Amino acid sequence: MEKAFVFLATGFEEMEAIGTADVLRRAGIQAATVSITGDKTVVGAHNIPVCTDYLFEEAPLADAAALVLPGGLPGAHNLNASEPLKEALLQQYREGRIVAAICAAPLVLGGLGLTKGRRATCYPGFEDALIGATTCGANVETDGNVITGKGPGLVFDFGLALVRAIKGEAVAEEVAAGMLLA
Repeated sequence: MEKAFVFLATGFEEMEAIGTADVLRRAGIQAATVSITGDKTVVGAHNIPVCTDYLFEEAPLADAAALVLPGGLPGAHNLNASEPLKEALLQQYREGRIVAAICAAPLVLGGLGLTKGRRATCYPGFEDALIGATTCGANVETDGNVITGKGPGLVFDFGLALVRAIKGEAVAEEVAAGMLLA
């Protein structure tokens, strides 16, 4: 079964994290949440605590189909401050596997040079952090193995883009129909 990991840092956007994991699970993808805080319980930007599946050190990232970063503030900046997470993202990218970020979190990918020469999107006002990217304000951009999304209201589009990239258009359409999005 394909695996995806959604990383949570203090101040993450709850809708983006849980909504993305939910869409992935509906598609039969083993989506797990991972705390980078050293504690399995992570508090989101709107003070909702979430108990994660793994601590970063425990997560079996080596065979992940996708590594996913939800936005939120200060969550995106906290993700960006994690050197072990950035190393994992670089390894995933180098191996041609999916790296994905939504809202403010594409700033992490931009800082690593992963948006250079690619189409990318993010929450309005964070475009300068997408170093070298072509930004056109789309809801979701998929360019090779990099997937970016604009923000919380578009979490279903973002999740379905991940499903499409991992399991194909037919599965994405089936999940969308089951969620009454199609």
